[in-house]
Amino acid sequence: MSAPLLRGFPPVVDEHARVLILGSFPSVQSLAVGQYYGNPRNAFWPITGELFGFDGAAPYETRLAALQSAGVALWDVLRACRRAGSADSAIEPKSLVVNDFGELFARYPTIARVYFNGAKATELYRRLAETDERVEYRRLPSSSPAHAMRPGAKLAAWRETLVPRL
Repeated sequence: MSAPLLRGFPPVVDEHARVLILGSFPSVQSLAVGQYYGNPRNAFWPITGELFGFDGAAPYETRLAALQSAGVALWDVLRACRRAGSADSAIEPKSLVVNDFGELFARYPTIARVYFNGAKATELYRRLAETDERVEYRRLPSSSPAHAMRPGAKLAAWRETLVPRL
């Protein structure tokens, strides 16, 4: 029996966005709480809070507003998929529904850089989505707790890759 079709979140974006951070698809915990990076063990909010000068433990809407004021948009590569659990490796390959990036880039032409939150987001985008020649694409280490790195290494890699280009 197949897992149910899961649906992701709409983009968090406004007309000031210069950067788009893309995950693969929300975790079970994120879907349950209705928030991007809703797993408290995910390093996304501590990292972005440190890089953009806000409290990574602030209320969700406050964190989203802080990212948007820094010109950062959030979304996922997949709009929908079937998956048992949270692991990217558990996503059923025949169930993939990609988000419409052509429409997003047309509607928000100020987005000039896309940062993939991990290898799976990078791989899915390159395989399923159309790249836009005016957009620069870079991969960041995954903020997921499943992607183990020594303490501080994820933050350092995100700082080195993301901050100089903002």
